[in-house]
Amino acid sequence: MSFRLQLQSIIITTKFLPRHISRYTSSTSTKTRVSFSTFCCGKYLEMEDVKLDSELTTVGDPILLHNKIAAIRLAGPKKLQVIADFDATLTKFWVNGTRGQSSHGLLQQDNPEFDAKRQELYDHYHPLEFSPTLELEEKRKLMEEWWGKTHALLIEGGLSYDAIKQSVANANIAFREGVAELFEFLEERDIPVLIFSAGLADIIEEVLRQKLHRSFKNVKIVSNRMVFNDDGQLVSFKGKLIHSLNKNEHALDMAAPIHEQFGDTDVPTNDNDLLKKRTNVLLLGDHTGDLGMSDGLNYDTRISVGFLNHNVEDSLSCYREAFDVVLVNDAPMWEVIKLVSHMCSSET
Repeated sequence: MSFRLQLQSIIITTKFLPRHISRYTSSTSTKTRVSFSTFCCGKYLEMEDVKLDSELTTVGDPILLHNKIAAIRLAGPKKLQVIADFDATLTKFWVNGTRGQSSHGLLQQDNPEFDAKRQELYDHYHPLEFSPTLELEEKRKLMEEWWGKTHALLIEGGLSYDAIKQSVANANIAFREGVAELFEFLEERDIPVLIFSAGLADIIEEVLRQKLHRSFKNVKIVSNRMVFNDDGQLVSFKGKLIHSLNKNEHALDMAAPIHEQFGDTDVPTNDNDLLKKRTNVLLLGDHTGDLGMSDGLNYDTRISVGFLNHNVEDSLSCYREAFDVVLVNDAPMWEVIKLVSHMCSSET
């Protein structure tokens, strides 16, 4: 099933792309014309114009997108931040031919009885999260109830950090191609990345360690963080509870840099006020509800990228109305790197 890019002869001049982007070209579209930059003497060399025409990307309003890019470029990288969902956004939807696991779903406790209890909670509350008949405030209360009960089971079941590491090692989870390169590109330009998740920060950190094998100084995780005792046993959770309906900039007090290893002391997060002064946003999500991640931030310009991973034919129209750019069919991250590099270019 093909969904051709709706840019219709829009020409985007993309400058200063990292040389590793040249690894990706569309093998399914004969009309994609790309020319990649090279790296020489410590500088990225200028690229020629790129005409985008891909089966992976669609833009609902090219003129609006062009104007947003221009505004962000004018303000400069110092005013930009990236807000990203984790599951099925930074990670793949399909892994090895099957549905990839989420950061919450991959967790296996030492006691299978508690895995079964958490599954029972999921079976009960998950339909309520998407119920069309429940008011938002009622849903929020139910989500707080669900997350609270789940966290209590993790503590009662004696979850250990060793179990987290083993769960990640055994998990069917993988990052999209280009995620590490995107983080590197942003790190070089001191552009912060906030990973918002209603899951567990400690699991996300472990996935980053095992799958990307490094940390990034510009990446922070806004998620539920565990507290372990000296024996590596979970004893409590830190700070406010973050669930699927409140993961936004109001939760910035929960943001923390990625820990280099288990047991690292939290780094002070008094730069959150500086983040709020970065009033231009690139938002990445896989669900229209992820657009709420920028709630609480008084932004000037926001460019949103939606990953439509499945049910493309039924959902494409809705996603095109909601997001500035839509990437379909579990697309890699290369198109996002092209976009952000253009946003950061000093060329007019």
